[in-house]
Amino acid sequence: MYQVQSSTALLRGHRRLLSRGRRLPVSRTVVLLGVVSLLTDVSAEMVSTILPLYLVYTLGFTPLQYGVVDGVYQGAASLVRLGAGFGADRWRRHKEVASLGYGISALCKLGLVIVGSSFSAIGALVLLDRTGKGVRTAPRDAMISLNSTPATLGTAFGVHRALDTTGAMLGPLVAFGLLALAPLAFESVFLVSFCVAIVGLAVLVLFVDGRSERPAPVEADGPPPSLREAGRLVRVPGFARLLVVGSVLGLATLSDGFLYLALERRVDFEPTVFPLLFVGTAVVYMLLAVPAGRLADRVGRAKVFIGGYGLLVLLYGVILLPSAGWWAVPLALGILGVYYAATDGVLMALGSALSPPALRGTSLALLGTATSVARLLASVIFGALWVTIGLEAAIACFGAILVAALAVSVLTLAGGRQVAPGA
Repeated sequence: MYQVQSSTALLRGHRRLLSRGRRLPVSRTVVLLGVVSLLTDVSAEMVSTILPLYLVYTLGFTPLQYGVVDGVYQGAASLVRLGAGFGADRWRRHKEVASLGYGISALCKLGLVIVGSSFSAIGALVLLDRTGKGVRTAPRDAMISLNSTPATLGTAFGVHRALDTTGAMLGPLVAFGLLALAPLAFESVFLVSFCVAIVGLAVLVLFVDGRSERPAPVEADGPPPSLREAGRLVRVPGFARLLVVGSVLGLATLSDGFLYLALERRVDFEPTVFPLLFVGTAVVYMLLAVPAGRLADRVGRAKVFIGGYGLLVLLYGVILLPSAGWWAVPLALGILGVYYAATDGVLMALGSALSPPALRGTSLALLGTATSVARLLASVIFGALWVTIGLEAAIACFGAILVAALAVSVLTLAGGRQVAPGA
């Protein structure tokens, strides 16, 4: 319960951070997109934080079935991300494409109230919800990038991720409160989630200006990018190396749901507090997203990114400790929060620095697709390993794979010169 007791103080601290936002070198568009993501993440995390509990404990899904659903949740966005990113670049309609994606995801929350316990129906809705995420993510990140200076990309994405993660902190708290008032009333959680998502969509449509505040890098009267130009992205040396690194590391990355299920099995705490695990991680991520972005801008984004995945190796080790007790829970949540702060926004800042402005949405979509597909495969593989060889052995296998992936990533990034400041 320590997360709930400290959440008020943390929110006050976050408001102080936002009140000092005028001194941060970020634009109004970046802040407004952060607010949109905050509201959307409240909605999304209300659902995603109870989904493992709902599927495994209430509906009786096996770890392999959950792995398939979780893999779809992690990777289905990649099915449309490339098309949405390229379309937004070609039409120069980043805001409109992002709005479509937010709208699709909002409607899926209503669908969860209707479908009941059908495995196929739940899988289809998760797929559609992640399709909406795939449509919106690249155009939104392109808007952040194109409204920021090259020297402050890490900071800009850090500010956005801090606001985004505030929603990831509040969403589980709302879900926990609703379930505490009405145990097993999952339909109520889904309905409230839909209402919050609609508010986030309204902020985007009514208040965010779709035009870049720094339009100089992209000529408004220039020809739209072609598919041939988009295809050449995989031949840009620095960007191609980043694609390899993101994919290799994604194959060894366990999703939050599996990590929290593993913690619950190892420590044996009450399943009713399961949504609060997401809160603990989100609090750390929220507080460190901006400092991590600033650090990446100063010392090198690749260094901070690789260091974050080094912490993930440590997290796997903490879960596997034979003497793991209650103390392992806050330690694991803290490590996971630092990992996200050092990798999530920093990866997009790296991709932004290594890609042309006219194809910013396409390049970030390609990078997100590569990592998402890798994580989809990782979830399915881990679920199968859990069923066949057991939880501890499966985590140990993924730890070994992650160590090897880190070695490959370091060698890959060291194989070429950095092509942009701060990268």
